[in-house]
Amino acid sequence: KLWKIFIEMNEWGEKKLRYMLKDGSCPVVFHQSPGQWSFFLADIFTTLVELRWRVMLLIFCLSYILSWLFFSILYFLIAYVHKDLEDHDTAPCVANVRSFTSAFLYSMSTQATIGYGFRVMTENCMVAIVVVTIQALMSCFIDTIVIGITVTVGFSSSAVVNARNGALCLVWRIADFRRNHILEGTARAQLVRPTKHPSGMISVTYQDLDIQSRHLILATPASIVHKLEPGSPLYSLGPDSLAEEDFDLVVSFTYTGDSTGILHQTRTSYTPADIRWGQRFQDMVQVGRRHYKVDYALFHQTTWVQTPMVSAQEGDRLRGRRSPPIVQSQQPFVRSSRKFRRSLADVSEEVVQEAWL
Repeated sequence: KLWKIFIEMNEWGEKKLRYMLKDGSCPVVFHQSPGQWSFFLADIFTTLVELRWRVMLLIFCLSYILSWLFFSILYFLIAYVHKDLEDHDTAPCVANVRSFTSAFLYSMSTQATIGYGFRVMTENCMVAIVVVTIQALMSCFIDTIVIGITVTVGFSSSAVVNARNGALCLVWRIADFRRNHILEGTARAQLVRPTKHPSGMISVTYQDLDIQSRHLILATPASIVHKLEPGSPLYSLGPDSLAEEDFDLVVSFTYTGDSTGILHQTRTSYTPADIRWGQRFQDMVQVGRRHYKVDYALFHQTTWVQTPMVSAQEGDRLRGRRSPPIVQSQQPFVRSSRKFRRSLADVSEEVVQEAWL
């Protein structure tokens, strides 16, 4: 994956590279950064949260299995050094641990806190007691880190452009996927546009987007709306010109965890290929007698809707242009042999204007 990123960065003029991937990570590789691993260990919670679910599931399983194996090896070595495997007459460090299999079962019983039965710790070996204490503390640490890692807030896989109250708007969705939890936070959107200069230098410009209802309470999924109006970087872009653009729309939602009080941020990005012109999100919230019904199967689903296929700037120009006055002729109408021809552009503008209205 890193090699692919290097290839795309070397061929910037030919290929488009996301400034931020769909999972919220940035495809940037730092070289010779001081204390690189120390930053990951200092914020290991956020590091694990940002992993993909397949990797997270693998880490979840391996964290327990490897810890069981590690301490079972220690118990086996203690039994081997104390000669519990050969001499059955002396009091063992751990009762009935005579092989690696029994050491593994004892390790799993200790960490899973399912209680001791046939195999139990004795007071004959201080080293074994210290190892059991360390494993008990380690099991609490693993449970705290691994079980508490969940990604609860998510964005829609795409954004849409449609007409709302007579104006074109860019819309994307956000939702909290937990039950019986209400999150309050702040939404933000920023347009990131890379520019390559003739000298070969690449500069990145950042432009904030105005959002309607920036502060949200995610009791139900919410739609984030950006109006395409003068001052918006998308104001002059139509469906065709939008597909030719090269930018990343980085969106984020910052909130405070209701159980821990820790500040969290969920983010993703949309490229022009992820923006669907002339579509809207399907309704996923229904009002019942006692509660709201939310169908998360429709969270990413969109449907076509009548939308002007021109930019917001062109639409404002068509709506603001007044119709020419109609001149009443005093003479009776006489059909002329010359045919009255109108340009295709004028006809298209009138059709677009009717669709807009």
